[in-house]
Amino acid sequence: MLLKRGTAWPALLFLLSVWALTGVRGHAQAALLMEEPYGFYGAINPTGHNAVYFEHICAATPIRLRLCRPGELGAVISRYEGVNGYDWIAIPLVPYLYSVEEQGEIPTHVDREMVERLRNRYRETHFEELHLDRSGGSYVPEAWKQLIGAAYERRIYAFRFDTTRAQDEALIAKLNATPNRSHFAMLFRNCADFSRVILNNYFPHRFHRSIFPDAGVTTPKQVTYKLVRYARKHPEIQLTVFEIPQVPGYRAPSRKTKDIAESFSTTAYAVPLTLLNPYLFGGIFVDYIIRGRYHLIPKHPEVVDSTDLEALTLPAERAPAEQAAAAGVDAVMAVSSATASQQTAMGTDTGQKGHTSGDE
Repeated sequence: MLLKRGTAWPALLFLLSVWALTGVRGHAQAALLMEEPYGFYGAINPTGHNAVYFEHICAATPIRLRLCRPGELGAVISRYEGVNGYDWIAIPLVPYLYSVEEQGEIPTHVDREMVERLRNRYRETHFEELHLDRSGGSYVPEAWKQLIGAAYERRIYAFRFDTTRAQDEALIAKLNATPNRSHFAMLFRNCADFSRVILNNYFPHRFHRSIFPDAGVTTPKQVTYKLVRYARKHPEIQLTVFEIPQVPGYRAPSRKTKDIAESFSTTAYAVPLTLLNPYLFGGIFVDYIIRGRYHLIPKHPEVVDSTDLEALTLPAERAPAEQAAAAGVDAVMAVSSATASQQTAMGTDTGQKGHTSGDE
């Protein structure tokens, strides 16, 4: 049956309105990066590192943000101690992971000499003007090396979620307007605290310090845990987990990320802590049993290697409500197109000259 003349377009406009109200988030992507601990320090403190990757936020400079241009892969924003007194630094995705400018330059196997060469080349081009290779009086030597080539040091898990352009613009304005000076503190102003504050800009009042399981200290695993729990109640953010493998050859494989309760319960710390205060250890161990073993990483996460970084920016599958609305729009467009064609074939004057659907 043919729609009456003029009825298709009001229906189309109605369904487009419904589609807009179902919570479409603009297909922008961001990802909380949970990075595994490595080396001697990682053995002592196996909590790892947090950073946040944004598809639509890019680095005008390492200390100033802007919206990305077409073809750019976005930037990773993180907090490290010892980067000339800056609180946060933004690095484009490819150099953050691999210390090079272009994906075609990424090596598949590295040794210490190659990693040093790649890092120094990037430093000379991008860091020296802002003196990011200086410690700024910090006790951490050569902290700038942590800003580039992260995938040479450790495996990284990206917990990707949807954002909107308005949210990204608000974060850019906020970080650009706030003094970028470090007040780093290991226990209460660390990398995970920075990620926690960033996520609260997207999901207000959802990320805060917890007495359990981390005794009031924010850890990367705790922040990730809260994001995963939030996503289970809010599937519209389309949380997807990716694994970014460690590039072989430079270091031994990184270790599993742990929170504080898990660190004390499953490492050599358990012995002296038990001897000093068995009641305290008992409480920490119970906390670990109850909450510390929550599984954050699926058994087979999608692996994103150096040749497929664009996978981090691909839109997640639409939620059922969006799919239904989109299906309705497609149906109306199909009916409208069929109506117009049949009216033309019947010689009906639609009042429009030279009209085409425009869909390709």
